[in-house]
Amino acid sequence: MRKISIIVAMSQNSVIGLKNGLPWHIPEDLKNFRKITINHSVIMGRKTYDSIGKPLKDRDNIVISRDASLKIDGVEVVNSLEKAISKIAESSEIFIIGGQQIYSIALSLSTHMYVTKVDGNFDGDAFFPDYIQDEWREVAREDLISENELKFSFLKYEKII
Repeated sequence: MRKISIIVAMSQNSVIGLKNGLPWHIPEDLKNFRKITINHSVIMGRKTYDSIGKPLKDRDNIVISRDASLKIDGVEVVNSLEKAISKIAESSEIFIIGGQQIYSIALSLSTHMYVTKVDGNFDGDAFFPDYIQDEWREVAREDLISENELKFSFLKYEKII
């Protein structure tokens, strides 16, 4: 079975974004994201790509867009998650990095989730979709406090098959 992993940072009220950015700043989460995804393929929606602004270095970047004419230097553009996954070698772990619509589609296909759970409720306009928590088993947890005093946890889940 292919390892398809969702990686997301979300608040307790499932906020993942605000105005095409993050509603918090946690440098440790950005470092962890890079460490986990480096030398792998990352799949994202166009809005997520726009919020990053450039291809992620040392990763194969695939953007999903309805715009068939969209061309981005250093990025493969496709029109579905299935096409994005089919572009990636069997042996590689695939990371779904957002946003809300892509996560909704990816939940049923994913085998693992890396979640940075930010302590607190935040205002936002993008949310992680509801999912059946009983389908997932927590396999790792690290509770931390950021350099700017925000509590958060790194969680890893495996889908119960």
